[in-house]
Amino acid sequence: MADNNLESLFSRLRRFPDVEADNLQAWDATDRLLLDTAAGLRGPGSRLAVVGDRYGALTLGALHASRPDAPAPEPLAGNGTVRVHQDLITGERALRHNAGALGIAGGFEQLPLGAALLEGASVVLVQLPKSLAELEEIADAVARHAAADVVLLAGGRIKHMSRGMNAVLDRYFHEVQPQLARQKSRILLARGPKPVQGPPPFPVTEANAELGLTVCARGAVFAGTGLDIGTRFLLGFLPEMPQARHAVDLGCGTGILAAVYARSNPDARVTATDQSAAAVDSALATARANGLEAQIDVLQDDAMSSLPEGSADLILLNPPFHLGAAVHAGAGIKMIEAAGRVLAAGGELWTVFNSHLHYQPALERLIGPTREVGRNPKFTVTASTRRRRSG
Repeated sequence: MADNNLESLFSRLRRFPDVEADNLQAWDATDRLLLDTAAGLRGPGSRLAVVGDRYGALTLGALHASRPDAPAPEPLAGNGTVRVHQDLITGERALRHNAGALGIAGGFEQLPLGAALLEGASVVLVQLPKSLAELEEIADAVARHAAADVVLLAGGRIKHMSRGMNAVLDRYFHEVQPQLARQKSRILLARGPKPVQGPPPFPVTEANAELGLTVCARGAVFAGTGLDIGTRFLLGFLPEMPQARHAVDLGCGTGILAAVYARSNPDARVTATDQSAAAVDSALATARANGLEAQIDVLQDDAMSSLPEGSADLILLNPPFHLGAAVHAGAGIKMIEAAGRVLAAGGELWTVFNSHLHYQPALERLIGPTREVGRNPKFTVTASTRRRRSG
């Protein structure tokens, strides 16, 4: 595909079913830099793997991008198939939606991070994650499973990159070379995977003495095995929360809220749900580590889309305030809307949020009467009661 045709492809990509807004787009300059750099590395029969493709720009671009000097379009995936891992279910669905909208039938496999994704891969494209732990899990998997001559291209926006990323890659590869920057993006090129000893470094398991809980975490999960300060503040109000028949930990992360509520309410059925595969894996491991797997159901889903209307008596929510690198309340609003659908009449949504986000009007409008339960210098905790549905 010629250069201008790749630009045309990017312009047609959407974030759907993720939050969409005028200041949010489905690709960035790093996607383009990764594809252009990979084009110069492609060889006959090369096997391409992609990690962290947010909405399909890398996967769909790789299926059709050619070398800048090529006389005719040649796909970057020499064997015709791109293997891709996306942690978020919204990213997986966006890739499939964009492929359908562009008339691209097949050509990619969506796989978990591991051997099936990376075995024999000669080129791996990575959108650099925010956390060094997630990058370490990726680097370990590539060194463990990819071809001996694999080239890893890890790209990101310069303002979000750190020397710690180089150090992580240095632990797993003999050669790590920062490439020239372009349009405020840069690539770290790594090759020569080092022999990997022992089991994979993730999930990590740690006993939390404060909670009396064993917490398990994959590299991509926010706060790792730690207790983030918003969740800690919300847990302080646990004795005031209603005893529910069915409670939901929405955006469960490592499943701390689900586990603590289930332990305190042994007659409740608890669903821990998150859009992140790493979070769901972590929450399941946390439930098992604390003997709560019979009480807690763990579900990867986009804002409880598969849960029936009116099926929960209580929802616990610590919404994110970032969408990727952008500070944006859209993800929180989407989750509040979902809570309004899934809560039974009279059920309660307990929310902790950064006070500057001012979620109260949305909670009143989308759920019902909302009272402030607590506030500290950074966070607000509210309890919203689901009003009766009209009709």
